Amino acid sequence: QRSDRPFVTVNCAALPPELMESELFGYETGAFTGAKVGGVKGKFEMADTGTIFLDEIGELPLPMQAKLLRVLETGEIQKIAHKGQLHSDFRLIGATNRNLAEMVRQGQFREDLYHRLSVFELDIPPLRHTPSRPAFRHPERRGQSPEGYPD
Repeated sequence: QRSDRPFVTVNCAALPPELMESELFGYETGAFTGAKVGGVKGKFEMADTGTIFLDEIGELPLPMQAKLLRVLETGEIQKIAHKGQLHSDFRLIGATNRNLAEMVRQGQFREDLYHRLSVFELDIPPLRHTPSRPAFRHPERRGQSPEGYPD
């Protein structure tokens, strides 16, 4: 049961491409100029036995998609400048507002990664496409319909 385990979130759209690998997979001492002594755990290593949530997964560049696919297939993480592999047991949840199937057709998203991720798909429509009656009301309007008429 993972509910009491780590829940690690990553906003893929906010990560600069040059920092993605070190953020997701971590690095060892001396991996690059300015690397912290002792290295840094990556998000996948932090999510071991828990869940990692990749928000805006459709923003991942193709080279990072290949590395993500490898982690999903093997559970093995390759930290930057680390000799050997680390193993991580995690559940992955991905979210995007982009049409990944269309991105696959356009060559912008890996088809094999798409099939790995689309095991359970939940399509939530934008609020602008939901019924006009809101599910929540402002406390000052209790007892009134959204249009201002009594319920």
